[in-house]
Amino acid sequence: MNVIEAKSLGKRYGGTWALHECTLAIPAGRVTALVGPNGAGKTTLLNLAVGLAEPTAGGVTVLGGRPAGSPAALDGVAFVAQDAPLYKNLSAADMLHLTRNLNRRFDQGYAQARLGELGIPLKRKAGKLSGGQQAQLALTLALARRPRLLVLDEPLANLDPLARHDFMASVMTAMAADGVSVVLSSHVLAELERVANYLVLISRGRVQLAGEVNDLLARHRLLPEWQSRRISLEELTMAYLREPAAAARPGPARSWDAEPMEVPR
Repeated sequence: MNVIEAKSLGKRYGGTWALHECTLAIPAGRVTALVGPNGAGKTTLLNLAVGLAEPTAGGVTVLGGRPAGSPAALDGVAFVAQDAPLYKNLSAADMLHLTRNLNRRFDQGYAQARLGELGIPLKRKAGKLSGGQQAQLALTLALARRPRLLVLDEPLANLDPLARHDFMASVMTAMAADGVSVVLSSHVLAELERVANYLVLISRGRVQLAGEVNDLLARHRLLPEWQSRRISLEELTMAYLREPAAAARPGPARSWDAEPMEVPR
C-alpha cells in the first residue's frame, strides 16, 4: 500500500507553479524524508496530501487510494505544521479537550499519559511552554488521533539539538509501537540520516529523486569518487541539488562536483 500517491500533481499560485508534474508513490511502513531547498514545493506537496489545498492539475491520494482531504482520508492522517500551531492562551489540558471535540477519534488517556511522561503540566498555557515542549504537545495531539500516516512539516526547525533528538525519538517510538508511517519534511539532514529509510527530493517544483535510501546509496557507491568511503544521505542530496538534471540520468558513469556545499536553509 502507498500512503501517498500523486499522479501529474500540480499547484499553481497566480502564474507560478509551486509544484509541477509531480508523480510519486510513497510506500507504507517507512520514515520518508522529504528534502529540498526553500521554495522547492515541499510544503505545497504536504498541504495537498493532507487536504489543506486543492490541486491545479493531477491528483493525490493517501492510504491506499483515498482522495486527499476526504473524510475517509482525514480519519487516518495527522498533520503537524511547521510552527507547531497551538492556541497560546489555552492550557495543554484545554488543547486536549479542543482536539478531542474536533475529531471523531482521540485517545484522551494516551495523550494525558504521554504529557505526564514528558513532564508537560496540563494546566500550563501553551504559550508558556518551551519550544521543545510546544513541539511535543503538537505531536501528542497528532498521535492521540491514532493515525496511520503522520505528516510533519519542518517540526525540527526551531528546536535545539536535544529537543530535536527527543522529538525524533518520540516519532520513532510511535512508529515502532503503532505501525505509523511517517513523512517528514526537514532541512536538518543530520537528523534525517539517523531515521529515514525512504527519500523524496524536490527541487524547482519537481520531484528529482525518490526511493529507498539504502538502494539509492548503494547505486551511487559505484561512482568513482565514492567507492572508497561511506556516502552520507547529505552528500547524495547535495549532489542532486547541485545538478537537478542528473536525476533523470543517474548511473555509474556519472561524476559529481565534489566541492562542499552548505545545506539549503
